Amino acid sequence: MLRLSTSDRDFERKFARMVEDRRESESDVASVVTDILDEVRQRGDEAVAEYTRRFDRHMLGADDDWRIPAEACRAAFEALEPTLRSALELAATRIRAYHIDQLPKNRDFTDEAGVRLGAKWRPVDAAGLYVPGGRASYPSSLLMNAIPAKVAGVERLVVTTPTPRGETNPLVLAAAHLAGVDEIYRIGGAQAIGALAYGTKRIRPVDVITGPGNDYVAEAKRQLFGVVGIDMVAGPSEILVIADGKNDPDWIAADLLSQAEHDPSAQSILITDDARFAEQVADRIDVQCSMLSTEKSARQSWDDHGVLLVVSDLSEAPALANRLAAEHVELAVDEPEKLFEQLRHAGSVFLGRYTPEAVGDYVAGPNHVLPTGRRARFASGLSVLDFMKRTSFISMGVDALARIGPAAIALANAEGLPAHARSVELRLK
Repeated sequence: MLRLSTSDRDFERKFARMVEDRRESESDVASVVTDILDEVRQRGDEAVAEYTRRFDRHMLGADDDWRIPAEACRAAFEALEPTLRSALELAATRIRAYHIDQLPKNRDFTDEAGVRLGAKWRPVDAAGLYVPGGRASYPSSLLMNAIPAKVAGVERLVVTTPTPRGETNPLVLAAAHLAGVDEIYRIGGAQAIGALAYGTKRIRPVDVITGPGNDYVAEAKRQLFGVVGIDMVAGPSEILVIADGKNDPDWIAADLLSQAEHDPSAQSILITDDARFAEQVADRIDVQCSMLSTEKSARQSWDDHGVLLVVSDLSEAPALANRLAAEHVELAVDEPEKLFEQLRHAGSVFLGRYTPEAVGDYVAGPNHVLPTGRRARFASGLSVLDFMKRTSFISMGVDALARIGPAAIALANAEGLPAHARSVELRLK
């Protein structure tokens, strides 16, 4: 765990190195993924079955082995313990309501030249959602990906999820039923991303692929961008907590561990103006970590990537936070709005002492699929817009063309494109 203070003589050098540190896939991952995608493109189902047998130790034979029936998802939902079912339904309701409010409006107007202009928003025809298996098998992620797609109006929603040794996660199946998923396949890894992008005999291709995954899944999405749309290339989770010494150190320790437990490569950072409080948080992390079932991942993440950063005044924090451009930022201070106004780069911000990041992962409503690796400088979290595209339109009569057409002719001729110019000139004659 790294201890920093803005009063340190070499603070800037150490902080810059931390900001530039990449906790993402190595180059050898890229070459492996390239080979997998090439095999899937050329051999389709045969290659997918081979990789599934090798990596998931699951044999894909007949169609029933590939696809999980809707009845199984419904049964999993109905079998949920009532409290858990209610929690899943509450999450779905709040996520749906938030994303309905994101739906963009069409535009249609006539300008002063008499030209009718506008744009129509339409959903993509099909979306593929990747749902991890193994360590990171989360029904909440399925809801966060599937519900915005449904709100956008996507007609065909396809889920791929690995089932190691054929075992399914009933919570994931229950979430698929609740979200209205149309197809769900027992495949994972880069081979699943390839199957969704290229299509196989069993799996029709999709237009957009979203959802979290390991380094191989993230690299496959990166390589296939352009063949399909993607949400983002996601890396390990991150949390930045800006807190004063008035907080309960147990609360802040739990917040930092909430991301550390995701993955050994996750990063948790505390910025505070109270050095004594920072050490109290570090002590509580040690205590709490030993009580977690996820202790191994949380401990390695904190030991390797955790940061305690002490500033002389919290007014210094926003500038540092903007350089970090973290996935999650908590503002556990008396007046969080003042700091929030100065934050330009963050995936999602949690205001006040009673707004832990963890509530945003499940039931708050905004999407928890967020940019990592400083990508919050230029990217946003998943939304309905990731499942839609905008088509502009133009309409004009002879009078409107006469007003603006000559300028188009002049520009076309200047660019050396005479056919462009002639297509307008002929109409003006």
